[in-house]
Amino acid sequence: MKIRYILIVLLGLIAGSASAQDILKGTVTESGSGNKLSNVFIRDNASKQLGLTDKDGNFSIKTATGHLIIFDSPGYVSDTLFVVDMTAKKIVLTTKTIALREVTINSTRAAFDPHTEYPEVYEKSKLYVLSPTTWFGKDARDARRLKKYFKTEQEQRQVDAAFTRTYVGSIVPLKGSDLDDFMVMYRPSYAFIKSNDARSLAVYINDSYKKFEALPPEKRKVQALTTGPVTN
Repeated sequence: MKIRYILIVLLGLIAGSASAQDILKGTVTESGSGNKLSNVFIRDNASKQLGLTDKDGNFSIKTATGHLIIFDSPGYVSDTLFVVDMTAKKIVLTTKTIALREVTINSTRAAFDPHTEYPEVYEKSKLYVLSPTTWFGKDARDARRLKKYFKTEQEQRQVDAAFTRTYVGSIVPLKGSDLDDFMVMYRPSYAFIKSNDARSLAVYINDSYKKFEALPPEKRKVQALTTGPVTN
């Protein structure tokens, strides 16, 4: 009887372990256009497993039923999925009306430190001469893609902290959607923010406003928010 009980417990543990290692697959597309979205950041909120969609919008992530999966990409409204089964999922992200995150110029928001939050990503991204899996293995390749994503996220947060709605609105006589459109169209690059001070940024904003005013009214509206930041 005891042996039978032990076997049942062991089978339960094995089944639970297998469930915990299930792979959830699917695709992420853009609402309206149906375009497949690459480099969408995917995170299991329970296990902290991470992933990115490939160039065709496909994803796969280790998860389990009852977990919450978060899908996030710059310029899109984040979406969540409560995992009830492992059937392939179709995730649709909606474009944000304005691809900006509102922070104050002296933001106290905790800095994004992926090295502390996701040390395993940086460990897996390392290359070792005598270890082919670190060069060609899927986990290693995915880790390097995530590492690049984290670098971009850190850079864009620095742009957010300098190029805020409050600060820009104090320099140019724009309000509401006009101010939002101006900020999307003339958002400075990370390279510009890194190599210039507050005075240079104020000059840049003023010069950009002159260009904005010189545009025909129909050209002052954002036509698409999926393009990258303005290069300066």
